[in-house]
Amino acid sequence: MELNQKTEAYLAIEIGGTKLQWMVCSENAEILKRGRLKIDKARGAEGIQAQLSACVEEVQLDFIILKTGVGFGGPVNRWSGVIGESHQIEGWTGFPLAEWLQGQTQSPVYIENDANTAALGEATYGAGRGYRTVFYTTLGSGIGGGLVQDGNLYYGREQGESEMGHLRIDKSGKTLEQACSGWAVDLKVREAVLQYPDSILADLDTQAETGGEARFLLPALLKGCPVAREILDDVTSTLALAASHVIHLFNPDILIFGGGLSLIGEPLRKGISEKLPALVLKAFAPMPGVVLAGLGEDVVPMGALAMVLAKNENNINV
Repeated sequence: MELNQKTEAYLAIEIGGTKLQWMVCSENAEILKRGRLKIDKARGAEGIQAQLSACVEEVQLDFIILKTGVGFGGPVNRWSGVIGESHQIEGWTGFPLAEWLQGQTQSPVYIENDANTAALGEATYGAGRGYRTVFYTTLGSGIGGGLVQDGNLYYGREQGESEMGHLRIDKSGKTLEQACSGWAVDLKVREAVLQYPDSILADLDTQAETGGEARFLLPALLKGCPVAREILDDVTSTLALAASHVIHLFNPDILIFGGGLSLIGEPLRKGISEKLPALVLKAFAPMPGVVLAGLGEDVVPMGALAMVLAKNENNINV
């Protein structure tokens, strides 16, 4: 008997614009080991690749990697495993990530964009578990979406699908991402603070640094700030309009909202839910449930795990 016998397991990875996460998991979704690293944007894709190599080496000390799943923060070619581009990190365009990672891990590799991966994670292990048709929207620095039915991701043509953030919300061509992404809501808060310097929202030190101002909305709402309420009403009205398009097209059983902006919590969820009925055909009543994501920061790695467990050797990227 070997003294250092290794355990067979699955490697699930999230490659984002600010963080790199990985989990080693069993077939029963038990997390056996995990890590989280901050990404240095200045080092670009090569820096992340170096981090990945070190992570894989660490994992291989104790585990035999059976399969590897990746949720990538940007467009990917899921069939070839080649990166389309990253909107946040230089150097990824055209990179054969699946082939490269297969060489690192000595395992089959499967890659999806992070929004689709997160959708699969929530549908399999999170707030969408037990529902037949699940639509997931991530509200972060960008806005993405994913549709899962009967445990399987919906795929459009090779270029993508379910791009919730690129829905046009008016005739000028303004997108949902331009109106309701994290950076868009940050801007709304900055503008409101300048316009209402005596507001509760302005008293929360929102001008101490630029970026991430949306995090002040919840504490301002809890203190009864009318300015914060106005911003929330604007955001939830727009999100409800976008969600109504999803309902008319797919009529899912449940709508799940995740990402950093979802940390506003119940006020965000309730605002969207209450505004939906007026925007949807009465024949579609009752409305799909509107819920917040249940997996938190683990949503993309858990989706990557669900992806690899659903795959077989005939449909790997490389």
